Amino acid sequence: MNMFHATRLFSVSRSAVPTASNAFYTRTFVSTARAMAATVDSDFISRITAAEKELTKQGQPVPGGPTAQAQKHAKQPLTGAVVHDIAMGERKITQGGGPIPRGPTSVVQSILSATDGTRHSNASPSSTASNATDSTTDNRGPGVLDSATISKITEKEKHITGQDGPVRKGPTAQAQKHVGEPITSEALHDITEGEKNTAGGQRVKGGPTSAAQSELAKSRR
Repeated sequence: MNMFHATRLFSVSRSAVPTASNAFYTRTFVSTARAMAATVDSDFISRITAAEKELTKQGQPVPGGPTAQAQKHAKQPLTGAVVHDIAMGERKITQGGGPIPRGPTSVVQSILSATDGTRHSNASPSSTASNATDSTTDNRGPGVLDSATISKITEKEKHITGQDGPVRKGPTAQAQKHVGEPITSEALHDITEGEKNTAGGQRVKGGPTSAAQSELAKSRR
């Protein structure tokens, strides 16, 4: 079924969920501006599969990989638990090395970030859309390794390495192993180890670990 065509039959749908577009979603959910819904639908799974194939160089998804993990949550809201399972599927491919830039987990995080951005871009979305957005962000916020916190860690990492993106086994990769989880001592330890990998064995003042600790402190106020 052509989901895009079906969406155009209705200007407002009771089952509609907020989507990521280049600018705004509105009460009418204009179909020409739609991109990705915050739901594990066929389009979402296709994007995960494409990223997985780039990683494995195989023609089909691997058993237990990120696509298989995403399919377990088909038609469900995109929550931190879903992201965690996809990250675990990616770790199976990378043999515990953690998610990689532009891999399946990174794709999911970009979708979450875009969806979260649309949430604040329009002051009066429909109540249905607002409720749907809330359901996708239950596991995100201060004290949780969500997309916003990981983005802050990445920015700190880039200051250390001078590179445009995260490095393998660096603090971002370590944080992504715990995506959607609370910022625990274990998560902080892993981020610190990743930071040391990029900084000659030393922690950096105001670096990635400090960024994670700052988010944790906010949750305790």
